[in-house]
Amino acid sequence: MNLKEKVAIVTGSGSGIGKCIAEAFAKEGAKVVGASLEGAAGQAGIDDIVKQGGEATYLQCDISVEDEVEKLVAATLEKYGRIDVLVNNAGVDFAKAFEETEASDWDRVVDTNLRGVYLCARRVVLEMLKSGGGAIVNIASVHSIAGLPGAGPYDAAKWGVVGLTKALAVEFGTRGIRVNALSPGLIDTPMCASLMAAGADAEECLNFWKSNIAMGRVGKPEEIANTAVFLASDKASYITGSNILVDGGMTSQLISRPQFESAAIE
Repeated sequence: MNLKEKVAIVTGSGSGIGKCIAEAFAKEGAKVVGASLEGAAGQAGIDDIVKQGGEATYLQCDISVEDEVEKLVAATLEKYGRIDVLVNNAGVDFAKAFEETEASDWDRVVDTNLRGVYLCARRVVLEMLKSGGGAIVNIASVHSIAGLPGAGPYDAAKWGVVGLTKALAVEFGTRGIRVNALSPGLIDTPMCASLMAAGADAEECLNFWKSNIAMGRVGKPEEIANTAVFLASDKASYITGSNILVDGGMTSQLISRPQFESAAIE
């Protein structure tokens, strides 16, 4: 198994991509510490892993609060004695016109999506240095490549995650710590469902997004989890400072396919 006996913290493990990553890590032999704000739901996901024969523990944690991150790391060390992998997945979504965006909106999004990544990475790096190294996987977004109207704080935070990823990769490259970003496209999660529901016509909204994905479909959480497993494993031993796009070709397109096909026919 690719992650046998490795100790891994996965933030945002209560649902969606984070839940799937925690499950995949456990299947690959990791001892998983799942962290989220989702309370009972977060615990239920970890309980499912244990029922399937994996080793996992759940801790409720707000990663934007330094004391809570400290408690998360301390509890992990108390139980397992070390930390080999950190997956910074926890995040919040955002959609609002920039002229309507308040400072409180900015703080809420950036505090979780960027500050939280910094707080977790900074604390975990100290432990990885003591044990000889490790791997950090920061979940960014295709928003780190291109922006969308109404996503200013979210876009800024995700670009920041990639910038921090590269800075840490350079700083710790000779000290045994690899740091990479993983940028999902449109993935079948509760967040995706909310995005579709926000449109006037959910089916029309979904078809629009599919038309802007080269593979013509929404991605599966398992496809993100599989990439995270690889980046966290020794099979990715010469990969650091990268931003791996897992988006079905979304960021490779200039225009949507129906528009292009129509123009080509004419």
